[in-house]
Amino acid sequence: MNPKSSLEPSGGPLAGVRVVELVGLGPGPFCGMLLADLGAQVLRIDRVEAAKAVDRSRPATNAMHRSKQSIGLDLKNRQGVEVFLELCDRSDVAFEVFRPGVAERLGIGPEIVCARNPRLVYGRLTGFGQSGDLASRAGHDIDYLAISGALEQLGRADSPPTPPISMLADFAGGGMLLAYGILAALFARESTGAGQVVDAAMVDGSAMMFTPFYAAQASGFWGPRGTNLLDSGAPFYDTYETADGKWIAVGALEPQFYAAFLIGLELDSTSLPDQNDKSGWPILRERFSSAIKLHTRAEWEERFSGVDACVAPVLTPEEAPLYPHNKERNTFLNIGGVPQPAPAPRFSATPAASPRPPMHPGENTEAVLNDWGIPSEKVAALIERGIII
Repeated sequence: MNPKSSLEPSGGPLAGVRVVELVGLGPGPFCGMLLADLGAQVLRIDRVEAAKAVDRSRPATNAMHRSKQSIGLDLKNRQGVEVFLELCDRSDVAFEVFRPGVAERLGIGPEIVCARNPRLVYGRLTGFGQSGDLASRAGHDIDYLAISGALEQLGRADSPPTPPISMLADFAGGGMLLAYGILAALFARESTGAGQVVDAAMVDGSAMMFTPFYAAQASGFWGPRGTNLLDSGAPFYDTYETADGKWIAVGALEPQFYAAFLIGLELDSTSLPDQNDKSGWPILRERFSSAIKLHTRAEWEERFSGVDACVAPVLTPEEAPLYPHNKERNTFLNIGGVPQPAPAPRFSATPAASPRPPMHPGENTEAVLNDWGIPSEKVAALIERGIII
């Protein structure tokens, strides 16, 4: 770890950890955000072209860049590469989201970087990993889910496999798993004294996220898509439209919650099929749907308020920050005029400071590089040559 700097976030379990993030698509910035939220000093390396093109008259709004520093750097120039290597010399972590081989062609691969700084943790995030037949193939979240076996399990029984928004492979199986690997490597460094390379693949991460379902299949407790307790197969674990065109979510799995749910719907259990009789599930679904359509979402919220029936309103992204529970816990913050989720989880002894608004690419470059030990004279010369911005 490094001495605390004037530009570093105050507090947090990762205070003193310096991270160099090579900018890329969503999962990479998300990983950097997770580390910055925990108090790490994250320096985002943006492309010079992006730094030149940005409209600086408008505030930066990308929540995944909050609390980070930024410089624009030309990595196709040898002097730009040398600046990157100097930054890594002073860092605990560096990570990239290039296809396999790109970092090596630029002269910033782990063999070079880690030889200069053996304590560095070098993270690599790709869709298919650094090895294997598909390593160099292009892909997106839907492709990684498909290859992992997860996508086939997503959706209703009467519909094709349905991709979720790109949270599962890109962000959970990708960016979050890279952050997890980086933290584990930093912990290992405490005993070994050496860093290592973390190869995070979104296919691997997606498959790992589905471990419980592979276990359930092996035990005979999980059937085809859309026929199970937790995948919309069960009528008491699903979403239902209300009278005003909004939705509520129902998760009344356990007997006591199911009983409370039926009471709230004013349905007599003796007139219904047994909860665990799958042959009766279509009847239950129709009865639940008809009952729930009689009242608005707000009316159902009021009816189930204080009742353990596992019923919740389905909120829009605009509604969620205003929901009383979320407001009470500050689950969402407004940073630079942009509502966004707050850092999580929370720490009793080492809480991080509130996130700072994101910087534009290349904002405050001289001060940032000075903070990382690059002298002003060198910075000025590099700016004049267009190597940094």
